[in-house]
Amino acid sequence: MSAAAPPDADPRAALERRVGSDRAKRAGGLRRLAAGGAVVNAAFLVALNGLGLLKGFVVAAFLTAHDYGVWGLLFISLGTLYFLKDIGVADKFVQQDEEDQELAFQKAFTLELMLTGAFLLVMLAAVPLLALVYGTSQIVAPGFAVCAIVPALALQSPVWVYYRRMDYLRQRTLQVADPVVAFVATVTMAIAGLGYWALVLGVLAGSWTGALVALRFSPYPLRLRFERATLRSYASFSWPLFLVNGSSVVIVQAAVFVGQKAVGLAGVGIITLASSISAYTDQADAIVTQTLYPAICAVKDRTELLFETFVKSNRLTLMWGVPFGVGLSLFADDLVRALGPRWYGAAGVIRAFGLIAAAAHIGFNWHAFYRARGDTRPLAVVGVLLMVVFLAVAVPLTYSDGLDGFAWGMAIVAAVHLAARAYYLRRLFAGFAIFRHALRAIAPTVPAAGAILLLRAVESGGRPAGLVAGELVLYGAITIAATWLFERDLLREVVSYVRRPRAAPAPATPRSA
Repeated sequence: MSAAAPPDADPRAALERRVGSDRAKRAGGLRRLAAGGAVVNAAFLVALNGLGLLKGFVVAAFLTAHDYGVWGLLFISLGTLYFLKDIGVADKFVQQDEEDQELAFQKAFTLELMLTGAFLLVMLAAVPLLALVYGTSQIVAPGFAVCAIVPALALQSPVWVYYRRMDYLRQRTLQVADPVVAFVATVTMAIAGLGYWALVLGVLAGSWTGALVALRFSPYPLRLRFERATLRSYASFSWPLFLVNGSSVVIVQAAVFVGQKAVGLAGVGIITLASSISAYTDQADAIVTQTLYPAICAVKDRTELLFETFVKSNRLTLMWGVPFGVGLSLFADDLVRALGPRWYGAAGVIRAFGLIAAAAHIGFNWHAFYRARGDTRPLAVVGVLLMVVFLAVAVPLTYSDGLDGFAWGMAIVAAVHLAARAYYLRRLFAGFAIFRHALRAIAPTVPAAGAILLLRAVESGGRPAGLVAGELVLYGAITIAATWLFERDLLREVVSYVRRPRAAPAPATPRSA
């Protein structure tokens, strides 16, 4: 565990430097500001990512598995290449505490544009190479179209300022345009029969709309400001994150390449669909982590506050992530039947990915605490470790056992990831026991899953829609009741932070003699 904070490490002073004294006073402190931000982020991200999940189902009804496979090749191949560029420029901007924040943003924005330009060239060069590697020319034209998204994402950088200020309402309001426009455009074009082009053009329309909105409401004028000292500072923070992202790119690219060779393009489509559905469980993690990161940066030297924040935030997301992941696994066959016979081969992969996603929530946000403290090297170690395990285990299993082997390989990778998290959390918080910490939040899902399995043991015949709906309602009701039983004290605490603090009563006026 790190050394104790210096006596003058005042959380309120750190907060006021970030958001201003007036806003800090109105918020009632760091906890209330973070809790209010979590509500805002939850309202926006859950709704908007729910929109994305709905888009996936609607589009799947109009696209074939082959079309989804083409999109999977594009999204995974080019998306992961762009992911290499995301090496923490925004995170470092949030972490820094320079006196002139306008200048700090302009320097960070300049670095972001430089990185974007370099990676745009890489992606343009990669499109024909990827077509050659995968043996299909279908991805060339849509691949070049996807590259046009890259500059739009860089131009959305002004929202970083609102994020650092913990002004989540403004941040999320500006970010609404991208997913809403993407949803409307994608669904409209899918219904019109454009196939995978509906997905490509929909994302393109959304990203550029989001860029125009962000530029219109930028709090600072956009200027190019380059300093070598700033470059060195950002590079020291970011090179381990580059290794993390590079390892992830190798994993994803290898999964697509091996998947296409072992199970065909339709198999890649099944893996893409299963990944996108199970990734919905990550949205609660994203809400909490994104909300807390500026607050963690404000008190990064206060280990006791960091530990409290980690434990409570992880318990909150486990309340959502575990029931959703387990429920996805329980109802995987019903979900596939609803999508139609083209997707019947996806049930086993969806079932496995649901359980993997549930387990992945344990200690999910450990990386945010290391980033806030400026120690990003452990993230690189874990990223490289996972890449080695994937190549050594998941790849051979996919070749030997197809989709089932891929699912088992990803489960082993997830288990190694969990063990690595546990190790680094013990280093940060002395004596921390990750699995004991997780049991309390996992417990509410046990009676809910048990009830469904018991019902199915005595069922006979088919599974009509009414029966499936009834089981879903029962599963949700038991989960909610059990969660309240186990975690009511934490839920009450969170609610108390969201409520406005009562004003102190005015002093009584003394009566005249």
